[in-house]
Amino acid sequence: MDIIPAAVEAFAERYTSPESGLLQRLNRETHVKVEQPHMLSGHLQGQFLSMVSHMIQPARILELGTYTGYSAICLAQGLREGGLLHTIDINEEREEMCLRYFEEAGLLQRIKMHIGKAADIIATLDEVFDLVFIDADKAGYERYYDLVWEKLRPGGFILADNVLYHGESLLDSSKQSNNAKAMVSFCEKVAADGRAEQLVLTIRDGLLMIRKTH
Repeated sequence: MDIIPAAVEAFAERYTSPESGLLQRLNRETHVKVEQPHMLSGHLQGQFLSMVSHMIQPARILELGTYTGYSAICLAQGLREGGLLHTIDINEEREEMCLRYFEEAGLLQRIKMHIGKAADIIATLDEVFDLVFIDADKAGYERYYDLVWEKLRPGGFILADNVLYHGESLLDSSKQSNNAKAMVSFCEKVAADGRAEQLVLTIRDGLLMIRKTH
């Protein structure tokens, strides 16, 4: 199910700052060489992530789900001087591609890539994060939310991708896939959390923006 009409998407892209040449190449290589290229953040969402990062000017960012590194590059653009982004992915086969683009972007010293299970790696990170981007396995979102909460500073933000899950989240539960059910359950969990404020954004496949109030 298409969430955003094609004409609206085209208008938005026309009046959004264009992708850099590097991001264009990464976008194309992902579509040509990598399975499930729809997982790439892409132009509009990538620019949104960059904008949010520039507004917050974070010292520490955590990303769960690197894929081919597009979103990490966008998020890292807003890091303050001396800032660092930790990105975690379970697929070691894409590590070389990610590191190649991180280096070309001049971000190798600002992005630390971890390969393995996110739940295991999060526990080892002795950091306080200003911004967390969750774009990993959908069944794991609720657990990841709990794991990162104590590592997120008061006033910090979590962005969770795919909460509309190709429109399936809008369907009756009997017609939803397990991933869509996981997204609805996650949204309900956050909405019931008195420690947070939240906003669903209808960008791409749906982004849930969460602010830790206390």
